[in-house]
Amino acid sequence: MPKPEFLRRSAVAGAAVAGVALAAGAADAQSIPVRVTAEKADSAAAPVSLTLSQAELKKKHTLPKGATPLVCQIRAAGADKATLVFVAPALKKGESKLFVLTPGKAATVEVKEAGKNAEIRIGGQLFTRYDTTTGPNKPYLYPIQAFGGKHFTRRWPLEEVGHEEKDHPHHRGLWFTHGEMNDVDFWTEVAKAGHPIGKTVNTGYSALESGAVSGRLGTKTDWITEQGKTIARDTREIVVTPVGESIVLDFSVTVTAVGGPLTWGDTKEGTFALRVPEIMKAEKEGKGTLESAEGVKNAAVWGKPSPWHDYWGPVEAGGETFGIAIFDSPSNPRYPTTWHSRTYGLYAANPFGLHDFDTTKKTDRHAGQLITPEGKSVTFAYRVLFHKGDTRAAKIAESFNAWATPPKVELAK
Repeated sequence: MPKPEFLRRSAVAGAAVAGVALAAGAADAQSIPVRVTAEKADSAAAPVSLTLSQAELKKKHTLPKGATPLVCQIRAAGADKATLVFVAPALKKGESKLFVLTPGKAATVEVKEAGKNAEIRIGGQLFTRYDTTTGPNKPYLYPIQAFGGKHFTRRWPLEEVGHEEKDHPHHRGLWFTHGEMNDVDFWTEVAKAGHPIGKTVNTGYSALESGAVSGRLGTKTDWITEQGKTIARDTREIVVTPVGESIVLDFSVTVTAVGGPLTWGDTKEGTFALRVPEIMKAEKEGKGTLESAEGVKNAAVWGKPSPWHDYWGPVEAGGETFGIAIFDSPSNPRYPTTWHSRTYGLYAANPFGLHDFDTTKKTDRHAGQLITPEGKSVTFAYRVLFHKGDTRAAKIAESFNAWATPPKVELAK
């Protein structure tokens, strides 16, 4: 199974780190004819890419009649190559269409530093902030707001807004961490006797790239124990792409073991997680629904493997229906992931909690652990889709297909 496109990109350097979209050869780029074919499955509208040589990029191509014009973004892909990123429309399995790509001139998605934090704006409006300063022990994305400034996470403990449950103060926006790393808890925030708390610390930004199609944020993080020992370092990539009436957030993280092996412990407290708005939760006064790829709903989804979940409902009182879908990459360890998704609003992909999730493994405290040898790395990738409507209206299954088994993109001859 091929990795999602954003995991195959070469690192963007130089101007991108300064917050300027890096468009290798963009000034000389001609209009590029491409063919997109949904070979394996029905595909929803989604970001796709094509890597070309600089010579092909600058060549004057014969443009096919009737091809649909689309804006693209150009990224460096080595010394003599460039990657064209664009949003392809929905296609049925077997369907093929021609497009003419032209590099966009204005940045639709802006990524900039804001003090020690970084902000991602769409059309000039704040979509999210990578907050490295207010969390006691981790960086996270908050707020996440779209479709006219509507909030897509619980706002407490960052803001006091109306009636929100004040449980689990470590449930902040959207985050990545784990509850047991070399027997240290990086998930919760309050240390207890015999229960050490670690912290993940942002150590800098490797990319701040704005663009006509998407914005990209690259970060570096140290995992530090209560005694000050660094046991892991990670690099993260966050790519945000507006797609019609949805917003795609691609998140990948590569964690490297430092100073010895790294043990991801078997615990339900993890790992890639979001806390939905109070009104969207699927219990008590909440009006939401939690649904898996298999059609299992609400409390019954907990602990079961599934390639994706969708949490949908209103995000504000009397409002229309929105949803938050999280996709697990087929390239991830233990795909499809098990889920620590709760009807009270916690929403988390966690492939490590097997002794909690699987009744046949309850006596094996190490059933779900994963060991990364010293100096070795492990990568996890997720796509989060913020959408209008419920699971079926938003075509979540097709959106997952567009990521996990993307359509073929080739230069049209």
